[in-house]
Amino acid sequence: MHIVVCIKQVPDSAQIRIHPVTNTIMRQGVPAIINPFDLFSLEEALRIKDRTGAKVTVLTMGPPMAEASLRKALSFGADAAVLLTDRKFAGSDTLATSYALTSAIKKLHEEDPVDLVFCGKQTVDGDTAQVGPGIATRLGLQQLTYIAKIEDVDAEKREITVHRRSEGGVQVLKTALPCMITMLEGTNTIRFGTMDDLFRAARTPLRQWGKDDCVEDETKVGLKGSPTVVSKVFVPKPRAQKANIIEGDGPAAQAAAAIDTIFAAQPKLASELLAR
Repeated sequence: MHIVVCIKQVPDSAQIRIHPVTNTIMRQGVPAIINPFDLFSLEEALRIKDRTGAKVTVLTMGPPMAEASLRKALSFGADAAVLLTDRKFAGSDTLATSYALTSAIKKLHEEDPVDLVFCGKQTVDGDTAQVGPGIATRLGLQQLTYIAKIEDVDAEKREITVHRRSEGGVQVLKTALPCMITMLEGTNTIRFGTMDDLFRAARTPLRQWGKDDCVEDETKVGLKGSPTVVSKVFVPKPRAQKANIIEGDGPAAQAAAAIDTIFAAQPKLASELLAR
């Protein structure tokens, strides 16, 4: 069994800066970490590896500095890592990103058939939750999103049973492999790397692929392949109006005072409510 886990190196959300012209995230000089949501999927892939002996390949797209995140994933127990890095990939939105990652997964599949693709539920920088489903759509895979538990993986029958959290409760789903899975936050805790894995991660050669290695149509990546346009990025201005403090003797008196304050601020509200 071959499992591919897509991760992303994201800037520390407390120190994110936005380019004033392109409205894209400026990563230079900002501390970077593995997207926290990706760690839940990585841990689940490693647990399947523990049970079945599967091979886990970690895949990311980003600048050369993203190598640090891949080596971190290797230190947790992943077997191999691939870095998609090329200046042509810069500025990719979710559509272009899913195309590039899909191209890389197809190339990995040619070398060793891929049975499972794991993605984080979303990223803390883009927060779109679109890349995982985008990969699944391009590959024609079943999408198992918002998974709270993987109950069983049957490599011989090529089936997987999962618990998916929904608004109405929990859905128990079974589907055939291959498929794409996104794990919910809090479903597990990433393990500590063993000393052997730490040494292996430091010396394992990483595969680096550019657009010429796996992407057939370079017009579908980078800014050229990104139909999403960010017209403006700004920080909301703080409200100058201060909150009113409602005082009164007990909850009933405070509620009555609050209603009087609302009606005083909205003179037409009382008549509109009576008209209804």
